[in-house]
Order: sequence, then structure tokens, then C-alpha cells
Amino acid sequence: MRYSGLRVLTEGLRGNTGWKPAWRDPDPRPEYDIVIIGGGGHGLATAFYLAQEHKLRNVAVLEKGYLGGGNIGRNTTIVRANYLLDGNSQFYSHSLKLWEKLETTLNYNVMHSQRGIINLFHSDGQRDAYARRGNAMINQGDDAILLDRDGVRRMIPYLDFDQTRFPIYGGLYHPRGGTARHDAVAWGYARGADRRGVDLIQNCEVTGIDIEGGRVTGVQTSRGAIRAKKVGIVVAGRSSQVAAMAGMRLPIESHILQAFVTEGLKPVIDNVITYGMGHFYISQSDKGGLVFGGDLDFYASYAARGNLPMAEHVVEAGMTLMPMIGKARMLRSWGGIMDMSPDGSPIIDRTHIDGLYVNCGWCYGGFKAVPGSGHCFAHLLATDKPHPAAERYRLDRFTTGRGLMDEESTGSQHNLH
Repeated sequence: MRYSGLRVLTEGLRGNTGWKPAWRDPDPRPEYDIVIIGGGGHGLATAFYLAQEHKLRNVAVLEKGYLGGGNIGRNTTIVRANYLLDGNSQFYSHSLKLWEKLETTLNYNVMHSQRGIINLFHSDGQRDAYARRGNAMINQGDDAILLDRDGVRRMIPYLDFDQTRFPIYGGLYHPRGGTARHDAVAWGYARGADRRGVDLIQNCEVTGIDIEGGRVTGVQTSRGAIRAKKVGIVVAGRSSQVAAMAGMRLPIESHILQAFVTEGLKPVIDNVITYGMGHFYISQSDKGGLVFGGDLDFYASYAARGNLPMAEHVVEAGMTLMPMIGKARMLRSWGGIMDMSPDGSPIIDRTHIDGLYVNCGWCYGGFKAVPGSGHCFAHLLATDKPHPAAERYRLDRFTTGRGLMDEESTGSQHNLH
């Protein structure tokens, strides 16, 4: 079933009676070539690219709840490739290129909007740092424009440019950045993987990982044992818990990152805006709600909900940057469980257990990485070789100290890793 404007019009005239379920709801089979634990954006993208790029169809995605019910539906939808460090810059550039053709690849409207991202700076030192970042982005082949104060004012005049503590000096503009509809990304990848023969198994919690002679042989689940030649762990903030089933201790802390949305308002914010000194970021959804967030909660937790002190912190930053936001009514908030690595950069690698692979540590970069993560992890699972865009994301960098990429390491107890 392909989607098209003509199909939408035809079904509308027929009372929308001809649509079929977007994907099957199969029972698990006794054995698969590859089992992917985690039915979020990264897991579904991995399954899709395994089937599309590597023609591997005997694959299952196991999700303990419903598809797309985790962090893929609990984020602020930002897509960007404005990373600084060698390793991360290449990966997110690769991911953005996949974003730009994703709707054609999936035949699905993920509402990818390249509305541009403006990172504000508030001091001479920040200007120098953002100029360096912009040059790194351009050298990587991406886009970056350094704006002075007047340049920012022309684009977003409604900000408080003269606030006493953190006046706005300018901004780094990333025109190809933007947003996408988070749950639609999950639905598109799920539909694409299902059409290519992948089994998407919901309400199937993994309770154990079977290992014999140093090699993975399958998983235990709430719906019975499933044998597998290879197992990939792609469970975001639950990575440490699932890896512990295999006797592994990952260098991951889990923290809550809250997000908020207001009532629907008339269009006013055309871009994504980030506040360099207040760690506040905001955009406006297609339904008119202002979608915003800030810092994560600086203590470890597996609770997918936020708390009032951090909500107040985020709102204070928003009020400082754009006082007009105080007139909007906040409708709801949510919390995603972030898998924070010691150096603020992800992990895509084989483990010491033959046939067991991990994909985690996405920190603040999880949503924007979905296509790149799935593409690179699928390559690793299919070939046992790292994809060139993700070759720096090895686990051993934390034991050797070589290749660490301290993009933005954030957490409460990195010294314990």
C-alpha cells in the first residue's frame, strides 16, 4: 500500500474505508537470524536498513510496550548536523543526508521541516567558540553562517536582546537544521521494515539473554524463548539494565530530560532557537504549540517523568530569552530516559560476547541521529565491520582513553564508570 495525494483524495471520497493496517502484529517465531531489542526509532531504523540495504529479512524487533512509545515519542523533534568534533561531525552529517531523503525512502510523510537552527551566543568567548564550530561544520561539507547581533535581530526580532545578564551578541545559523514529527518517524520506519518482511513484535519484554561458550544464542522474553544468531541492544536509557542480563556493565548513566508544550498559538517562531547561556531550546509545532526544553535532571533515574524544579529552571530560561512566552499556557510535559555516556558521544560496537552488539549513549543527540544510527548499526550487524561514519564509536575508548570525544559529557557520577 503506497501513499500518494491521489490515494488520500480517493479514500476521502470513499469514507476512508480502504486503508489497511500500516504493519502486521505477528507472533514471535522460534528463531531469527537477528533479534533487535528495542522498538524505538533507532531499533526500527536498524531493522529497516537491514532489510533494505542488506536484504536480511529474517529479523525481529522486540518491544516491551508499543512501537514508538519510548524516547522517540518523548523529545523536542530537533534535527541538526552542527557538531564540532571529528567523529561526531562526520556521523551527524551522514545522518542529516539520510533525513533529507527519508520521506522518499519510506514513502511516508515524517514532516521533516528544514526551518533552520539558530544557536545564540552571549559573550566574546562564545562567539569564538561558535565561529570555530561553524568552520568545522563547513569543512565537513555542511552549512553554517555566523550572524552578528543585527543579523539575528532581522530573523528573530521578538527576543530580549538587551537582557542585563546575558545580552545577545549574535548566533550561529544552520539553515539545513530543523524539525520532524517524532512519532511519524517511528511509524514510517515500522511500516517500511514490515513491508520488507521484518517481524515487529510488541508487548514482548526481554527478560534474559542466553549465552553459551562466550556466544549469544538467543533471548528469553515474556512471550517465550527466541533463538538468534545475533542480538542487538538498542534500548536508550534502559541500555545498562538490558546489558546487565548478559553480565555487562556499560559506561552509561540514565537521566531524565524533560520537554514541554504550550497551547496552540498563531505561527510566530519560524526557526529552532537555542539559548547558549540558559540551555533552552524552542520551536513551534505544526499545530501551533511551542515545544521547548532545557537541561536534564542531574541525577540518575529510570522514571519517565519530570519534576517541578527542572520545569521552573527551563521556564525561567525561556522567560529570560523571550518574555512573551509568559503569556502562553503550558499544556503538558513529559520525560525521556537519556543514556548519557562519559564523553557525551554514542556507542555503536560489538561486545566481547560473540554475536552481541550495542547501540547506546546518544545523550542529547538521540532523535536527530535516528536515520544515521539505524543505517550504521545495520551495517555493523550485517558485516561485522563498523560503518565509516561511525568508526569512532567504539566501546574500547573508555578503557584505553584513546579516541574520546568530549562533545558534551553531562552526568552526576562519571568518575564511577
